[in-house]
Amino acid sequence: MRKVLISGAGIAGTTLAYWLRRHGFAPTVVERAPAPRVGGHAVDIRGTALGVVDRMGALGRLRELRTDMRGMSFVNGAGKTLAKVTDHTLTGGLTDSEDVEILRDDLTETLASVARDGVEYVYGDWVTGIAQRTDGVRVTFARGEARDFDLVVGADGQHSAVRSLVFGAEKQFSHHLDTYLAVFTVPNFLDLDRWQTFHMTPGKLAGLYSARNNTEARAMLGFQSPELDFDRHDLDQQRKLIADRFPGQGWEVPRLLREMTSSELYFDSMTQIRMDRFTEGRVALVGDAGYGPSPLSGQGTSLALVGAYVLAGSLTSSPDHRAAFALYEKEMRPFVRQNQALASLNQKKQTRFRQWKQIQSLRVLPYLPFRDRALKAAMRPLTEAANGLVLKDY
Repeated sequence: MRKVLISGAGIAGTTLAYWLRRHGFAPTVVERAPAPRVGGHAVDIRGTALGVVDRMGALGRLRELRTDMRGMSFVNGAGKTLAKVTDHTLTGGLTDSEDVEILRDDLTETLASVARDGVEYVYGDWVTGIAQRTDGVRVTFARGEARDFDLVVGADGQHSAVRSLVFGAEKQFSHHLDTYLAVFTVPNFLDLDRWQTFHMTPGKLAGLYSARNNTEARAMLGFQSPELDFDRHDLDQQRKLIADRFPGQGWEVPRLLREMTSSELYFDSMTQIRMDRFTEGRVALVGDAGYGPSPLSGQGTSLALVGAYVLAGSLTSSPDHRAAFALYEKEMRPFVRQNQALASLNQKKQTRFRQWKQIQSLRVLPYLPFRDRALKAAMRPLTEAANGLVLKDY
């Protein structure tokens, strides 16, 4: 059994651990957080990725946990409804599709529940050094003793430590998309029933959507900005940075800012990771670490699921890791390219006129005789990209 170290216990890392174990490998997952991470925004499983979780036996459970949104509305600063639709949402797309929108921690918990047996999990530690040899990899850790593995996989997200150690500094591969997003948990104080409400001003978006059967809500604060310099581990600094971007805002923004001070917080830039290769020697990258498309694409989760499945399958197809990594690159690169291109469709400067035009389009959409056709046409690039790879049987 080949020993594989996976850095990161998120969606990509947990899925990879499952498939490697199923194919007869001995995976070890190391995660910097002291326990499985909670919180985070709603994510989407679409197209080919649905096949991955179905083959894991998890699709039924994930459908039970889906957000099940009924629609969304846009309001002005006084809270007056400007537009309201029930056939699609900003975060999940079409409400009647087979896609699964689910809270990130519900997804990772479900994946972990099917990827426990035969997988070693090490929490509260992280990789600090990688020394490759012809016959293996020597890995040093911040807290644990050094260990030897046959292969190492970086599944540690946009700011991957494995990528930095093996491929070079993050700035070589990071492409900022001029937008930042904050997500945090708040009480469902608007009594939203499987509903999303948003308030837009030029270059800014504030939103709230219900979660966990309406018992709580997730708040979103997004803004457009050139790249900012801040400490990713200093939450107080991040909270101040966000609050400084929303002075004097209407609707429920003042309350959201107050709630943010006592809530867990996800905050980061909308950034794409673009690399010429996903592997180097005995080290591979999967998910956001190697080809994060950014939340603007709506496909980060699906790419992570599919990438993990393809990487594990490629390693099964060949006893030589070099040949297996070549298969992985060949299979994934067109799919990655197609899905990363989606972000550019949503990367538009949010001017007052563009936001007014968007609201007017939403207002008239329910009355159009060709409404369904128009919606499907608007979603076609996403649908085609999400289904751009056919899963092989490994």
